[in-house]
Amino acid sequence: MALHSITPAISSRRELAAPGLEWVAELYRKYAPELARVRDAQRLLYGTRGNLQLERVASCLGLRVMLERVGLPVEFQPQLKPQLDDLEAEISYLLLRELQPESVVEIAPDGGWSTTWLLSALRANGHGTLHSFDLYNHCTRTVPRGLAAGRWRFVQGDIRDKLHELPGQIDYLFMDCAHTAGFARWYLGELFPRLEPGTVISVHDIFPVRRGESHVVRTWLQAHQVEWFTASSVAAPVIHNALRDLKRGLGLYEPIHDSHKNPMIFFRCP
Repeated sequence: MALHSITPAISSRRELAAPGLEWVAELYRKYAPELARVRDAQRLLYGTRGNLQLERVASCLGLRVMLERVGLPVEFQPQLKPQLDDLEAEISYLLLRELQPESVVEIAPDGGWSTTWLLSALRANGHGTLHSFDLYNHCTRTVPRGLAAGRWRFVQGDIRDKLHELPGQIDYLFMDCAHTAGFARWYLGELFPRLEPGTVISVHDIFPVRRGESHVVRTWLQAHQVEWFTASSVAAPVIHNALRDLKRGLGLYEPIHDSHKNPMIFFRCP
């Protein structure tokens, strides 16, 4: 289903414009000076972090105690290990700025790079709470306290066991979790029905993967006749190049995280 826009939908709370190339480009122009400042802050944050890889491996293999006994550091200075590239992160930020959500749910933040972008948008909005769920608490050591204070709630554990911890209202859902077919079927059947029609959802790692979560989600979108937007260079090269050209003209082109994978899709809950 080669659709790269989202038709307008009306939620029970408000009428919202639909993500699409024209609208996203308009948001880039509208928030360009603000986005430039956020990009500068994110670049600085990105450059001051270390590496979580050894800690992650040590935790998984049960090596923490052994490393501690021989005097080796288990917890390095935390790193914001970006999974989102710049376009995905910026579009997520711009959507939150424009939609003004009160309640955002993020599954799963991992190192916290996406978390800092989402929190930056809520800070600029002056209201709203980000509820993040993850098996591991790596992000709690990477997200700056000043950015998190008063607007971030982190819940550690498997979201399948934490549905009771979800806020009563979800205005925006950000998904970057286990990329298996089974987990995708779970959240499509258990999590999405909790959303009001028209709620904006973003799901990462959809392109260019063809199996697992990617296949299940795309099959679901087609079955429900849901249109989607992406800036993927693989799935939507015209949109990808148009946004890159626009960013160059706005002075927002210098990379922060130098990647051009763009596998995230944005759509509305039917």
